[in-house]
This record gives sequence, structure tokens and C-alpha cells, in this order.
Amino acid sequence: MIVAVGKDEEKIKESLEEMKGLCKTLGVEVVEWLWQKRAKPDPATYLGKGKLQKLKEVVEFCEADLVVVDDEITPVQYKNMQSELNVDVLDRTQVILEIFARHATSEEGKLQVEMASLLYELPRLVGKGEELSRLGGGIGTRGPGEPLLEVLRRHIKNRIAQLRKRLKEIEQERNTQRKQRLEKKIPHVSIVGYTNAGKSTLLKVLTDSDVYVADKLFATLEPVTRRLKLKSGRVILVSDTVGFIRKLPHTIVSAFKATLEEIKYSDVLIHLVDASDPYLEEKMKASEKVLEEIGADKIPRILVFNKIDLCPRERIETLKWKYPEALFISAEKRIGLDQLLDRLEEVISQRDVQETLKVPLEKIGQIYALKDRLEILNEDYREGYALITLKTDRETLEMLKRKVAS
Repeated sequence: MIVAVGKDEEKIKESLEEMKGLCKTLGVEVVEWLWQKRAKPDPATYLGKGKLQKLKEVVEFCEADLVVVDDEITPVQYKNMQSELNVDVLDRTQVILEIFARHATSEEGKLQVEMASLLYELPRLVGKGEELSRLGGGIGTRGPGEPLLEVLRRHIKNRIAQLRKRLKEIEQERNTQRKQRLEKKIPHVSIVGYTNAGKSTLLKVLTDSDVYVADKLFATLEPVTRRLKLKSGRVILVSDTVGFIRKLPHTIVSAFKATLEEIKYSDVLIHLVDASDPYLEEKMKASEKVLEEIGADKIPRILVFNKIDLCPRERIETLKWKYPEALFISAEKRIGLDQLLDRLEEVISQRDVQETLKVPLEKIGQIYALKDRLEILNEDYREGYALITLKTDRETLEMLKRKVAS
């Protein structure tokens, strides 16, 4: 069972569809959903009294054993709903946290999920005060009879401090790796967009690599980066990123901030959109909002509609009319990838400069040692030297001038 409250009927239904997908990712079958149109949720029971009674009847009729609330609910709402319905109740944040917990594989991902869970739990301890008994005195407590509530709060705060320290260390390691990457001047492209838009599939087919792909929400939690050789011979780095979603819990945003902010160091963004999604415009806006929040909204961007093989021709024509600068591909069917690679080359080369260098023959190797960072347009060999016309970024060009200076 899924329940929701909101003012806009269309947006409620759209959000419920998304929650249905989140539940599917957890292996939870949704048998029914119920919503109430009202300005804001009831502070005590989330749904109004009459609607809550109706929900109870539906739960009993369907023999449901779980109710999922498409919002973040308070401890009071949770307690009252569970008491009235006699079944387990989960809110939107708990569902997303559970998905993240199942999909986290790296040390950083697991630590981020744990911290997000603790940040969610900490302010809710007060609401559970009546359920917690008092402890006797002992080592590590402040004295006989310290409330279990205080022990748990202190334990959680200490653990959060430990997690923040370790995540800070991992962030420093990432900063070092980023600095090395920036010094090498290899262009970095990030594939961003709403969860399940096909980002991992696109990275896999572009780079012909072993990237994990699944038809699930939040299948990717940690950035995955692979090398891609463009038609010109230049090499770039392409990263898959954690998917965006509306109403992303603030605890998750806080815990994953460092991972999300990695996007803002990209040279180009590929904003990937599921063309077959009936709610794609709302999801595009949600993605734009996240990019703005992390300071990545000014980075050059390529808008790409994916999964065109799942769309009728009329829909694609409508999207092309509305978004004339966009590209249309099917990553899974490998349709339109050449156009995407050409556009990538075009956008990346906009920051390049072109120049002809006079290079002594004995120093030609200096040019080819950096062939991953430049495009050689022409070579004219003379006696004792060569005139090489190339295109690259300005810093690489200046470095080459120094290296080949005769």
C-alpha cells in the first residue's frame, strides 16, 4: 500500500508512480494506493481521520502487511499510523535509504548510507522516548539510571563524528586524484540525470567497459569513470553519477554531498533524459535543481534524450520540435551514438586553440607523448624539422612550445 497527501492531483499521481518504482526496486509489490487532496498532512496521523479509516479498511481487505508513505513523516505520525493500521509503516526517506543500503558497494558508499541513516534517526529519538526504558549505571554512562534515550543519542552522535572524519579522509584522497587529473588536462565528462535514465548503459556502450547496469532506481551510487577515445584520437574521461530524484531527503544530500559535488569539476555534462517517461519535464526540472544546488549549472551541457526505441514516432517529433538542440539516442540499441560523439568532440574543442609548431625531428616524440591530449591536424616534414599543426587546450600548447623549443 502507498499513501500520499498533496494539493495537486496530477503531481500526487506522478509521485505515486515514482514511489511504485522505488518499491519495485526493493522487491515490494504494490497492491493499491490511496491519496488525499489537502493543503498539508495531518500533524497527528498524516491522513485525515476519515481517510485513515478508509486506508485501514483497504489494508485489511487487501491483506497488506506494509504501508509506504510518499513523504517523510514525523515520529508522532508514524506511531499513530502504525497503531491504527496494525501493520508496518515506512516513509519515503526510509525506502530510499534501504535502496541505497542495498546498492552501496564501496567503503565510501556504505559510510555515506550509514551516516544518512543516523542523521535521519537522531532527531526521531525524542519521539520514541516512551518506548525506551531506563538503564542502570555502568561504565560509559553518566550515572545510575541514565535514560536509554541519552545513551543512544550520544552513541549516534559519536558514530556520526567518526563517519564524518573518515569521509573527510576519503574526500581528501579524491581531491588528490582530481588534482592529478586536472594537471594532466584530460577533459572530463559527467553523465547526469534522473535515476534510471540509462546513464550506466550509456557509459558501458560508449567505453565498451564492464559497468554494472540494472533496470532499477539508484543502481549506481558511486561515480564510475572510464576512458573514451574520440574519433580525433583524443582521450577523455567519462563518469556515470548517482541519479537524481525529486524530494531527495536532506539527510542523503548531506551524506552524499562530496560525491555529488564531484560533478561540478566536469568540463562537459551529458544531461540524459528518458524520452519514454511521461513525466520527463518534471524530472528534467528536478535534475536542473540539483545541478544548481551543487554549483554545476554553468557547465557546458549536452541534452540527450535516451530510449527512443521505446517511443512512438509522434512523441520523438514533438520532443525534437520542443528541444531543437537536443540529441536523440538509444544507448541499449546503440542508435545515435556517433552524433553524440561528434557533439562531444565539438563542445570539448571549443576551448581549444589551433597552431602550427616548428618541431626539430629529434623532438617529435614530445608531441606524440601527449597525443591523448591533442589532435594533430597536419604534418609537413622538412629537412631537420617538421611543421605540425595541432589543436589542444592553451596550457598544453604552451607546455609543448617549451618542450620543442630549439
